[in-house]
Amino acid sequence: MTTVTNRVRRFTQNHILIMKNIFLTLATVFAFACETEITPKLNAPAEIIVVDAWVNQKMEPQKIRITRSQPYFEQSIPKKIPGAHVVIEDLNSGEIYEFQEEAESYFWYPTDQPFGKVGHQYKLTVTVDDQEFEAFSLMGRVPPIDSIIFHYNPKDMIVKKEYYTAEFVASDPAGAGDAYWIKAWKNGAFLGNPGELNMAYDAGFSAGQPVDGQEFIIPIRKDFMNPYDPHPEKANELLPPYEVGDSLYVEIHSLDHLAFDFLYGLYFQIARPGGFAELFSMPLANTSTNIYPVGDEDTPVTGFFNTSAVSSRGLKLSEELAKASMKEH
Repeated sequence: MTTVTNRVRRFTQNHILIMKNIFLTLATVFAFACETEITPKLNAPAEIIVVDAWVNQKMEPQKIRITRSQPYFEQSIPKKIPGAHVVIEDLNSGEIYEFQEEAESYFWYPTDQPFGKVGHQYKLTVTVDDQEFEAFSLMGRVPPIDSIIFHYNPKDMIVKKEYYTAEFVASDPAGAGDAYWIKAWKNGAFLGNPGELNMAYDAGFSAGQPVDGQEFIIPIRKDFMNPYDPHPEKANELLPPYEVGDSLYVEIHSLDHLAFDFLYGLYFQIARPGGFAELFSMPLANTSTNIYPVGDEDTPVTGFFNTSAVSSRGLKLSEELAKASMKEH
């Protein structure tokens, strides 16, 4: 009887020990799975001058922002540095574009001609408190956008109604080495989420692909044009990219090679996975810059200067276009 009792006691103790181990293991797993939002106090970093100079050939005011960097957790919009002198020089023709200071930025206004010429080299000079900074950019070419097409799609597993997708039709001109930033607007709203940054090198994603002089590959000309937004009221369901009455407007901006590399690096800084996955992500860091101090090489500066030619086209999905697309399906 005593032997049986001891066996029962040992079994019970072992069972309790096993349950404790299981509980501790589960508690540890859940502890690592939890995320706690913190707001650490960081030492104020040294301020760095930031030059945001993306100039293009559109017949609209051209803006250059001159600001100072802010702490990582600062939520406000950086304020303009007043009193700067901002000039762009065409190194081929000698033409000078002087930007005028206004409330938030520095502006140049086109009159009868847009800014710049394709194939010309441009020099940006910014002077802040007697410190001079400069940058250079070559204005590249862009292909025309031949058309925009809407395609009919029957309802499926994720879009539970008939819908339309869109694409633009354009071909990279012959001759390797062209780089572009393709921008899109749905119903006037810019598709500007980090995952919607759409760049092309020739007709593909990067240099070295055998796609020079061809039509842009499908992901560039189509996938980035169609926003599949989550349905606000139905889980596991997406809203149609386009319905009758919606519109798509597309612009192709030329990039010089350094600007292409800058945007590529920027993408990896802003398209962050968040949460636990951040432990394995690329560390945050300043992206590359083509802005440099003149004379005093130790003066910190960041930002970028690029000059772009631009082609564009837009189209609204009318009832007539929708019916024609359904017939072609």
